[in-house]
Amino acid sequence: MGRPRQGTDKVSVLGVRHHGPGSARAVAAALDEIKPDIVLIEGPPEADAITSLVGGLEPPVALLVHLADTPKAGTARSKEGWGFWPFASFSPEWAALVHAHGRGVPVRFCDLPAAHTIAERIERAEAAETEAVEKEAGQEEDDQPAPPSEPPRVRTDPLGVLAEAAGYDDAERWWDDVVEQRGDGEPSPFPAIADAMAAVRAESGPETGRDARREAYMRQTLRAVLKEGYERVAVVCGAWHAPALRDLYDHPVKDDVALLKGLPRVRTTATWVPWTHGRLATASGYGAGVTSPGWYHHLFTAPDLPIHRWLTDAARLLREEGQPVSSSHVIEGVRLAESLAVLRGRPLAGIDEVSEAVTAVLCEGEQSRAALVHGRMVIGERLGSVPPDTPMVPLQRDLMAAQKRLRLKPEAFDRDLDLDLRKESQRERSVLLHRLRVLGVEWGVPRAAEHHSKGTFRESWRLRWDPDMDVALIEAAPWGTTVVSAATARVVEIAAEAELPTLTALTEQCLFAELGDALPDVLSLLTDRAATDSDITHLMSALPPLARSARYGNVRGTDGAHLRAVARELLARVCVGLAPAVRGLDDDAAARFVRSIDQTHGAATLLDEDARGWTEALESLARRDQVPGRIAGRVNRILADAGRITTEELHRRLGLTMSPGTEPTRAAAWLEGFLQGSGLILVHDERLLGLIDAWLLSLSEERFVAILPLLRRTFGAFGAAERQEIGTAITRADGGRTTTARVRRPVDTRRAAPAVAAVTALLEGSRA
Repeated sequence: MGRPRQGTDKVSVLGVRHHGPGSARAVAAALDEIKPDIVLIEGPPEADAITSLVGGLEPPVALLVHLADTPKAGTARSKEGWGFWPFASFSPEWAALVHAHGRGVPVRFCDLPAAHTIAERIERAEAAETEAVEKEAGQEEDDQPAPPSEPPRVRTDPLGVLAEAAGYDDAERWWDDVVEQRGDGEPSPFPAIADAMAAVRAESGPETGRDARREAYMRQTLRAVLKEGYERVAVVCGAWHAPALRDLYDHPVKDDVALLKGLPRVRTTATWVPWTHGRLATASGYGAGVTSPGWYHHLFTAPDLPIHRWLTDAARLLREEGQPVSSSHVIEGVRLAESLAVLRGRPLAGIDEVSEAVTAVLCEGEQSRAALVHGRMVIGERLGSVPPDTPMVPLQRDLMAAQKRLRLKPEAFDRDLDLDLRKESQRERSVLLHRLRVLGVEWGVPRAAEHHSKGTFRESWRLRWDPDMDVALIEAAPWGTTVVSAATARVVEIAAEAELPTLTALTEQCLFAELGDALPDVLSLLTDRAATDSDITHLMSALPPLARSARYGNVRGTDGAHLRAVARELLARVCVGLAPAVRGLDDDAAARFVRSIDQTHGAATLLDEDARGWTEALESLARRDQVPGRIAGRVNRILADAGRITTEELHRRLGLTMSPGTEPTRAAAWLEGFLQGSGLILVHDERLLGLIDAWLLSLSEERFVAILPLLRRTFGAFGAAERQEIGTAITRADGGRTTTARVRRPVDTRRAAPAVAAVTALLEGSRA
């Protein structure tokens, strides 16, 4: 403590919060005043070599440091072998980078290298995996748990302590009022921040563990810079660390060296990647996140009249969404926000006051409109960009070129994309998105419902780019240097160990992604697996994607002859094994098998002339006695809909099923399978309806109560309109029976109101 502090007058420590407009402006002003000859920034030193790219970056961006070698997927190294350090336009560290780059001042990162941080995370993850395996094997039943090598320390929340001392119950609001909403020209806050943090640190005791190592490395970097002869050193770091760097000579060198000795290390590589405001938000799980990144960006870029400009932008957004918002709404909203700030004793209306004004005035209290403003503006959808000369793996560079060629811009919000596959450029977009899905990059997700409704020539996608997809691309780099080569290698690798259902899905993916080099290998493996797989349900689940592939491949100009041959072989094996597979199934298993029958029937329909054997197998199954009721009913319905059995034969089979000699639960299960999917056949076939009606009336009360849950499940699956039609048909077929029950469809008064108003107006006009 008594050691002379020589050289500390050469160091200016600027303690900041990592993302905040006031902090960023204060850093820029302080650096203009200090005129440093070198700038040190809290961050991974691996990024020193790429700070020259700052001029071409458009924030938000992030430093991505990852393992130099690509680890095997699913291992601790793949899960923990990377880390992000985000920057926004309103980040103080970004302001320091821009200052240094614009003035040609050297800039370095001074935090503990990511090589150590990542190595420690990997070690912890591997230890946890080993412990889990040992516990599962029962090897530690009698062992006492080992004490943690580094007990976690609960750190005092410094902002909470300072906010409480200032009379605030919310630390975020205190920091906003004191620092983030500061304007230009105000005195530097950094000396006061450092003193305040020093006081809090004095109460909580010295740092330990990882934070102690981080601060030791920062001090060692600072000592090295001073030793190199720099005279004006500016250090931009988290406010908590400021006292540890300002009081440099209170910490002996030997102690710092001891803290850093023997740390694990891995080889790493650093690059810049685009980031989003959404990933800067606290809600995303980011530890240093802020609650309203979009608001902070606005405060930083529009310091004059921020409330007026914000509400004007909110009004514009609501108008674009078809909401009626006038200039008077904006004026009243500004007045309300400013009045709330005065009532709460705040120097300027913050995001709470502005959001309340937006909800109450611009959105007229409607929460859905307010949620739109919150998502689009308070959080924000901004996605940064990096220049083409940024270090990338070849796979990333190939994707970037494809995005540019196909005019598919990555965006940080959901965007729907409809593609017509008959157009070459749109087909290429579809191929790219499918190839990326093979690689685990879910940039686009198919919207299946829309796809099927528009036919095989169309696809519908929902696109959204996430920064984690850059990590997925890096992990996929070992499979190839281009998207197509990587996807091909990935499919071949998966297929080598895949079961039959997975292989058929891969076949479909090969066609969608146009991976012609992988398709022969997948089909060869598919044929081999199908020949040795004795599970009929596996064969049935494998058939639908294969049949779709044969049909869909033709749409894309792919020869489907080989696919059709494999599908025909699978279908033949299903037909042979169908009857033995249904013996002895309980109700739940029968329900699952019915779904398999429906899927297989749909696949057989796609195969056209090859479906005859399937129909004959169903006819044979329908004639058997020892078939679960639900399956028998479903098979008879399929045959009836296809015209393979006459109406008279259907009535005969239903009559036998509903005869007194049949157990009521079996009859109810048969009926459930028969009516599954649609009950309108009862509306159009009065005799069929009469048979069921007579069977129900013949049951004793005890038996009726026993099957009532099955009947409720069967008829409850129908829509209200179907149930009403069936009820009307029953009333119509009642004959001499009278009933007091009336089937009434509930009236939707909201939907009926416009029609009622129109009819009323017409009637009033006719009276006039």
